[in-house]
Amino acid sequence: MHAIVVNTPGGSSALTYAEVPDPVPGPGEVLVDLDASGVNFIDVYQREGRYPIPVPFTLGSEGAGTVAAVGEGVTGIATGDRVGWQGVLGGYAEKAVIPADRAIPLPDGLASDTAAAVLLQGLTAHYLATSTYPVQPGDEVLVHAGAGGMGLLLTQIVKLRGGRVISTVSSAEKEKLAKDAGADEVIRYEGFAEAVRDLTGGRGVHVVYDGVGKTTFDGSLASLRPRGLLALYGGASGAVPPFDPMRLNQLGSLFLTRPTLGHYVATREELLARADELLGWVTSGTVKVHIGGRYPLAEARRAHDDLEARRTTGKLLLIP
Repeated sequence: MHAIVVNTPGGSSALTYAEVPDPVPGPGEVLVDLDASGVNFIDVYQREGRYPIPVPFTLGSEGAGTVAAVGEGVTGIATGDRVGWQGVLGGYAEKAVIPADRAIPLPDGLASDTAAAVLLQGLTAHYLATSTYPVQPGDEVLVHAGAGGMGLLLTQIVKLRGGRVISTVSSAEKEKLAKDAGADEVIRYEGFAEAVRDLTGGRGVHVVYDGVGKTTFDGSLASLRPRGLLALYGGASGAVPPFDPMRLNQLGSLFLTRPTLGHYVATREELLARADELLGWVTSGTVKVHIGGRYPLAEARRAHDDLEARRTTGKLLLIP
C-alpha cells in the first residue's frame, strides 16, 4: 500500500509518499481500508517535531473507512463495518490498523468523508463547549479562527447551547462563512480585544476558545470578564511563552486551561457518548460540516502548505 512517511521531522518536504507493507491487525485491533483521512494542525506539530514521535512514522490521527479484518479477541466490530476514529497515528495511508476500542461505528446516512472531516475537530468542539466551559444560554463567547474547521463547528455547538458568538477571521470570505455558521458578530484580529469589549458593553466574554495561541493569547485574556475562562486548546501561531500567573489575578481572577481531547475521551464510554451526540447532530443536519479541500494522498505536502499559509477554510481531507 501507499502511505505518507516522515523519516526526519521538518517542513512539508518531510512528507514522503512511499510504498510500505500492508499492516496486519494484532490482538484487539482492526484493519481499516480508508476512504478519507483528516488533515489537522496536530499533524503539522508532529511533522515539525514539536510533538516528538520516533521516526519513521506515518502521519494522520483521524480517518474513516471500512473494516477489512479484525484481530484476535475483537468483539462488537466485524468485517464490513464502517468506522471512524481519531487520536491514532497512521491515517495518511490507504490502510490503517487501529485499536478496536477507539473505533467509532458510523451511523447509516453519514458519508465516510464527512466522518473523517468531523471526528477530531467535532469531538474537540464538543468537549470544549460542553465540559471545559459548559456554555449556558446567554453566555457571551469568543471563538478564534471562526472560519476554520474547528471554528465553524464550535460556533454551531455554542449556538445550539444558547450562547452568543463573537468570531475572529482574517478576510471577507471567511467572515461570510463564520456568519453562515451562526456567529452573531464577526471581527478581524487587529484590535480584537477592544472590539470584544465594545460588543459586550465593556463586560468582556465569559469564555474564549483559542486555538491560535501565541499571537492571540494576550488579547484573549484582555477579552474576558472577571472570572472568565480562557480555553487554550491549540497553538496554530506558535507556543505561548511562559508568563506570570499573577496576571490572571490582575485581569479579574481569570481561569486558564490547556486542554487536550485525549483526556476527554479517555474511556470508551465517554468516547462513544460524545461521538453519538456529535454524529447525531451531523446526520440530522443540525451541525453542518464544511469540507474546504480534498487532496489526493500523494499531495499531502500541498495540503500542509495550504493549511499553514491560511489559504483554506473548513476541513481538509486526504483521499487515498
